[in-house]
Amino acid sequence: MTLAFNDPQQVTVDKIHNAAEIIKGAVLETPCLPAPRLSQLTGADIFVKYENMQVTGAFKERGALVKLTSLSEHEKSRGVIAVSAGNHAQGVAYHAGRLGIPATIVMPVLTPFVKIAATRGYGAEVILAGNTLAEAKEEADRLAQKKDLVWVHPYDDAQVIHGQGTIALEMLAQQPDLDVLVIPVGGGGLISGIATAAKALKPTVKVIGVETTLYPGMWGAFYGKEVRCEGATIAEGIAVRDIGQLTTEVVKDRVDDILLVSESSIEQAINAYLTLQRTIAEGAGAAGLAALLSDPTRFAGEKVGLVLCGGNIDPRLLSKIVVRELARDGRLVSIRIDTPDRPGTLGEIATVIGDMQGNVVDVEHHRLFLNVPAKGATLDVTFEAFDRPHGERIVAALRERGFVVRYLEIGDRMD
Repeated sequence: MTLAFNDPQQVTVDKIHNAAEIIKGAVLETPCLPAPRLSQLTGADIFVKYENMQVTGAFKERGALVKLTSLSEHEKSRGVIAVSAGNHAQGVAYHAGRLGIPATIVMPVLTPFVKIAATRGYGAEVILAGNTLAEAKEEADRLAQKKDLVWVHPYDDAQVIHGQGTIALEMLAQQPDLDVLVIPVGGGGLISGIATAAKALKPTVKVIGVETTLYPGMWGAFYGKEVRCEGATIAEGIAVRDIGQLTTEVVKDRVDDILLVSESSIEQAINAYLTLQRTIAEGAGAAGLAALLSDPTRFAGEKVGLVLCGGNIDPRLLSKIVVRELARDGRLVSIRIDTPDRPGTLGEIATVIGDMQGNVVDVEHHRLFLNVPAKGATLDVTFEAFDRPHGERIVAALRERGFVVRYLEIGDRMD
């Protein structure tokens, strides 16, 4: 019997086991390890599956390799094409290069440079087109027809889904007593494979998906809600407007819930992975942890498996997130001080901060702008504090010395 394209019955645990044999030795079996500091932060007993350790920095290698090995020799000789914001692109490019298959990758023009450079580094032809995945796919469709290339879809393909499902086989072999798996969702390939394998191996395990609030496509399909998918997100890897047809049916059949998380919670999760786990997560990779940070009571006391599905983040963006999180925590304080324009004022301010064990990291001195009094000056000072109460005590001390002090957002400047 031939199954319809979107029939979830074509995605099976037996085929996921077969996929595991296909990728053995070519894709890293990443560790799934306890994360005590994240557990302390969230109240759940957290275990992290480190897919950021793959050669390309993300899980996408699994599905890409399974799909590529399923092609006939004629299809391989024609070459393949894929559209991706980065991780699928790298997975296809890397394994196509290993197998001697010509690869063309179409990426949105806003894709982080680190992902573009890496994809080209694996030998693929990279074409930048459109501002979104949907716009990039239009160009990829045109090229596929013009050059007779074989599609390697990033998520809506049973072979790709089977490859991604191998993650669940490894997780439950390494940590069989997990209660819930929290999985980032873009087009749905990852969670479809994981839910299929996990439910077959351990029917009691819960599988919960996570999307950014800006791109709630699967949430809308899951709950039958009309949604809009748009906006600039830090989690570009799951910024999918057009979710898969097959993946939607698998998710409806096998996933327990879909949650939405804010951009700020994803930033917080990226920072937590970096500062507490000493590992790098891109926005999509941190979405699972963001869900626990957003609603810790839901997962309190449960053994939770997180898939850190990718670590390909622009270093400049990562540094910006770290600074923003320091500001949110009150450990980096930016203030504006109105002062008389007289010698020694800057030294007096620095002395007050230093005597209270604050550390000045940046100073901007304004006296020539028209919105500053002719006999006055304005200082923008950024300093480090141990915590928020410590920073507040320093500001209070400055005010006690007669200075007019206002808090600024980090990065604010004179108008």
